[in-house]
Amino acid sequence: MQVLHVDTGRAMRGGQWQLLLLARGLRARGIGQRLLARGELLGRLRDEGFTAGEASWWQVRRTPAALVHVHDAHAHTWAVAAGRHPLVVSRRVAFKVKAGLLSQWKYARAERFLAVSKFVANRLIEAGVPAGRVRVVYDGGEAPAETRPIERAGTLIVTPHFDDPMKGSVILRETGLDVKYSSNLTADLKEAAVFVYLTYEEGLGSAVLLAQAAGVPVVASRVGGLPEVVLHEETGLLTENDPLSARAAVERLLGDPALAARLAANARRRFHELFTVDHMVESTVAAYRELLP
Repeated sequence: MQVLHVDTGRAMRGGQWQLLLLARGLRARGIGQRLLARGELLGRLRDEGFTAGEASWWQVRRTPAALVHVHDAHAHTWAVAAGRHPLVVSRRVAFKVKAGLLSQWKYARAERFLAVSKFVANRLIEAGVPAGRVRVVYDGGEAPAETRPIERAGTLIVTPHFDDPMKGSVILRETGLDVKYSSNLTADLKEAAVFVYLTYEEGLGSAVLLAQAAGVPVVASRVGGLPEVVLHEETGLLTENDPLSARAAVERLLGDPALAARLAANARRRFHELFTVDHMVESTVAAYRELLP
């Protein structure tokens, strides 16, 4: 099996990290790969010894492979225009598929869609993609090399630093809470008492998985695929997108260490059951083998 991956993003966001993790996992399983990427992801792939080139429509058209796997909307368009088959499309975003003729043409020409959550899978089916072409492949998270004991809570309220207006930073600022807006979650989660993830839309929430793997209790918006990761009152707390509700959820965890520890322990256990990199890679390989037995 020889897979061609295509990603056109120039920054290392969630989708680019997932592709890097997938490429590592496929290489460990002896599956051949060529990768077309841009920006930081391209540099990282080359540094790790992958066969990687600059993404362009011409390279998508001419690079040989038994199967093409595209990881963003632009790459999807290129692969369809180049007539590549079989075609696997990763769909990570929560918003609805566009209803125009061009979009319908594009979405009719992929053999498999890998939806990052059941919520995203339903979006695809609502748009007319046959359910038989859709598979749910959850993001894979990496557990920290050293995990702190659940009962040793930190002191920080941590949230990712976002510039994206669809994220809920404005809501969180209006809570009046003293929040650490983190650009290095791996480091800051070590000292976190609560991890907060507010957003107006979300395919799944890979940052939430990172917090759960680290043993930090989570408060997250009740939107998109987040309720598949945060089971309310079981593996975290879900909140409406308003300052009073968000503040109340955070203060509840800060004021009830036993509840916080129970939710964090349940979330870490469920992470290892469903959301590891190995699970993500194996689910992807299973989808490939449906097309290339």
